[in-house]
Amino acid sequence: MNPNLPAKLKTLPSAPGVYFHKDKTGEIIYVGKAAVLKNRVRSYFRNDKDRDAKTTALVSEIFDTEWIVVDTEMDALFLESEMIKRYKPKWNILLRDDKSVSYVKITMQEKVPYVSFTRNPLDDGATYIGPFYGKSAIEKSLRVLRKIFPYYIKPYDGKRTLDSDLGLAPGIELEKTTPRKYKNNLKKLIQVLEGSREKLLDTLEKEMYEESEKGNFESAAEIRNQIFGLKELKKKIIFSDKEFLNISSDHALKNLQTILNLERPPRRIEGYDISHQSGTNVVASMVVFINGAADRTEYRKFKLKNQQNNDPESLKEVISRRLNHEEWEFPDLVVLDGGELQLSAVLPLLKQKNIPVIGRDKSGDHSKSASVKLLIPEEDGTFKQTVLPDGSHIARLIARIDEEAHRFAITYHTHLKRKIMLS
Repeated sequence: MNPNLPAKLKTLPSAPGVYFHKDKTGEIIYVGKAAVLKNRVRSYFRNDKDRDAKTTALVSEIFDTEWIVVDTEMDALFLESEMIKRYKPKWNILLRDDKSVSYVKITMQEKVPYVSFTRNPLDDGATYIGPFYGKSAIEKSLRVLRKIFPYYIKPYDGKRTLDSDLGLAPGIELEKTTPRKYKNNLKKLIQVLEGSREKLLDTLEKEMYEESEKGNFESAAEIRNQIFGLKELKKKIIFSDKEFLNISSDHALKNLQTILNLERPPRRIEGYDISHQSGTNVVASMVVFINGAADRTEYRKFKLKNQQNNDPESLKEVISRRLNHEEWEFPDLVVLDGGELQLSAVLPLLKQKNIPVIGRDKSGDHSKSASVKLLIPEEDGTFKQTVLPDGSHIARLIARIDEEAHRFAITYHTHLKRKIMLS
């Protein structure tokens, strides 16, 4: 431990905030949030017999800690999300549990939008905010914010609900507001979720005075209530200091290195899948996992130039087009949805770039419970089949990549079909 760190820890404030653990080189290796910085950060350095091996390993790498104080726990939640996206600390990846990662989905493309949660953002025109780490925290935050900016939680059907009577829904069906005013309020909610609470407060105060000067006292009172609500967030308890993230995908990467005889664990893995309907609307997906975690900013979709009912040839076209994009970082490993035919089609292309490739052969079983069978190309041109133990770290990683590639391809295929039907 840094000999100066104990004294530094004594200066931690009893306030909400975000903390940054650093290693000896000064690199940020973990970003976390806290309701009370003093309690949360100091807890890392206490002897804890119940602490798991991964947390112990993280603590062993901590050389220094910095922190940012914020006004509210909710501000800490949003700042943590931004900082993790900015720094991509390795321990946030190694300790992450995908079930705890959530996005807020707001269907702003609809006349009357609604708000929901998802782990998988889609290319469907909706507004997605996140990711947020710790599902319970963002759910609690939205429950609080809903009292300030009422919203619907399911598609609008014009029927009166208890939420509208309680003031949790905007009440368009009761003529409490209009779709236009409702959308304006949702834009304010989005500002808060993106971490711009203070900026929004300044804007609201100006709007309140403008409405008051115009004699629109009812509108000014509504804005005043929103201001009071946002300022009251300091008193809300959103998350516990004991929250911690956990995942084992690093074991999967090490296992892949061993099975495939790689020089190092694959940092960037790309997964591919083809989707079509009897050779029409043929599309492909490319999903990217960095350090075992999905990086949706790197996803790409392809509309095939050759519309045909031939998955091996379609994959060949996609891989060829992808390799022409040298501005995209090349992968350490490619995972295909398919068997020997699909692998044989793309293997010569990937060999030219020294990129290893494996296939997941589901043999017609595309259910989520399908066993994970890997097809691994051998030097003599044959393929070795490896059946991974159910529930193993490596099986879960391969299944997650495959499912994500399948989901992304299906989503794009469905989008094209709808577009053609409506044209």
